[in-house]
Amino acid sequence: MKQLPKEFYAAMEELQAVDFVLVELTLYLDTHPEDYPSINQFNQFAKERRRLKRVVESMYGPLQQYGNSYSDYPWNWAEGPWPWQI
Repeated sequence: MKQLPKEFYAAMEELQAVDFVLVELTLYLDTHPEDYPSINQFNQFAKERRRLKRVVESMYGPLQQYGNSYSDYPWNWAEGPWPWQI
């Protein structure tokens, strides 16, 4: 199995925390669609998620498939770690 530096796991933990906030805000906003401060908070976390994703991908490779992430050359989707290996 491919070994990654500790920084990778810290970055993934930060990304997962932001994803958790986005899921929770999505659920909340489904029932409170006019809560303007929460919409702003959602947008701020969505922007932060894009930033974190770019950072992680620039250092360790793509995170998502189906056009959500670019691939380096050569095609690097076969390289680990796979999500279940983290």
